[in-house]
Amino acid sequence: MWRGADRVVDVGAAAYVRRIEELVDEVARTQAEPVRRAAAILTESLRAGGVINAFGSGHSEAIAMEIAGRAGGLVPTNRLALRDIVIYGGETAGVLSAAELERDPSVARRIYDLAPIEPQDAFVLVSSSGVNGSVVELASIVKDRGHPLIALTSVRHSTEMTSRHPSGRRLMDLADVVLDNGAPYGDAILPLPGGAAFGAVSTITSALLAQMVVAEVVRALTEAGEDPPLYLSANVAGGDEHNRALESRYAGRIRRGA
Repeated sequence: MWRGADRVVDVGAAAYVRRIEELVDEVARTQAEPVRRAAAILTESLRAGGVINAFGSGHSEAIAMEIAGRAGGLVPTNRLALRDIVIYGGETAGVLSAAELERDPSVARRIYDLAPIEPQDAFVLVSSSGVNGSVVELASIVKDRGHPLIALTSVRHSTEMTSRHPSGRRLMDLADVVLDNGAPYGDAILPLPGGAAFGAVSTITSALLAQMVVAEVVRALTEAGEDPPLYLSANVAGGDEHNRALESRYAGRIRRGA
């Protein structure tokens, strides 16, 4: 507890954990059906030989990493990122230091064009605010090219923001399925007197949703008698060999190490 001049505020690790537990329960309950619909889309894409492409910038890139290329996750996945324009597109590294890069719609076309994308691929775009130019433009390109699109965002935060994309649209306006991470406006969940707040939550609840979707894809495949293409940890015996064998099925379609 923290006692201010005129009120007592519940702060500290225990207070944060209580709020996180409440929010995790809420997200798991309210998003169960969207998670099932998202998983059905991704399962269909995988069965058609597709790859799941995940994109997030800033802290949202951590959620793209939950989806693409991690132990216990699906092998046919790619992580797209702003730095792709340097690694694969030949731009100088200095462009990545631009504070406004994630707000620039023009970078999205380059990210899409540089990726090894095929028509049967699906996309998961992650942005808690859902309003920056790069992610909204990428969502628009994805839909224009006929790919299924899942958005992982904060509906509450996005609704209270003005889009930074010229169209005025938000990520959630373009998606086939919206997964709501339940984060409040501004992300921080514990308020202090005077208007400040702390205790960000979107990374935790977004990671939960990402893993829930993967779990539903695995359920659908195993119930149909299919072996889900899953990574083993590279830090267990036989992990490297197992992973290389599965990755070879998608030669030229997935990128690792960037």
